[in-house]
Amino acid sequence: FHNFIISQFFSFVKLISVSQNIEFQSKRGLYLKKKIHISPYADKRLISYFEDFSYDIEPINACGRTYPAVDSHPDIYMCKMGVDRHNHVFHGDVIEIGYSYPQNIRFNAVCLDDYFIHNLKNTSPSLLSEAQQLGLTLIHVKQGYTKCSCVVIDGRSLITADDGIFNRLQQFPDMDILKIRPGFVRLPGFEYGFLGGASGRVGNEIIFNGNLSEHPDYEAIKQFIEIRGLTVKYFPEYPLTDIGSIIEG
Repeated sequence: FHNFIISQFFSFVKLISVSQNIEFQSKRGLYLKKKIHISPYADKRLISYFEDFSYDIEPINACGRTYPAVDSHPDIYMCKMGVDRHNHVFHGDVIEIGYSYPQNIRFNAVCLDDYFIHNLKNTSPSLLSEAQQLGLTLIHVKQGYTKCSCVVIDGRSLITADDGIFNRLQQFPDMDILKIRPGFVRLPGFEYGFLGGASGRVGNEIIFNGNLSEHPDYEAIKQFIEIRGLTVKYFPEYPLTDIGSIIEG
């Protein structure tokens, strides 16, 4: 009987520990185990951060369908059909992807609560059909690298440096768009990359691959995110680098 009491006591202590861990991770929006689709060239510190919260890491390995700078970028091959963690990820058929722009941007779209944003002339028919089935309003923009160009914050808010995207979305009064300066993001082989491609929403965090504080619009970006009840996470040890978005799902 004595051993039974001791056993029950330690089981209770373990249950409390697990419950506290669940509560901690739930507050961070990181409890429900999900996948992270990410380039294998993402910094190891970023990947370790997700592994610490028991995420399944799904590396997007280069397959030669497009040029090397973006061949391992998740947002070339898939599109998250919404902002919340329960929204599914649409996985495109790689056969639809061509080597050069605009044939390689078939799936590089942005989905908000009510809107699907992309260069609709070059959207994959299968992805376009998915958006229509979900009842999303289709918005055409000139920039085919739409997801690369946008940091999606919530169902009606995003950040972009692209003039065309900004001007087009200004026509929708229920959207809130922060315009920032272009550049200040690395992309090997190019003059610069996109902030959207260097980031992603995971749970209740907007996570940046690198040192966001070096961006000249850092304070405006940080305030825009935090005023919406979300947390900013970045890594000051290395520069902001475009890795084709961080996609949870």
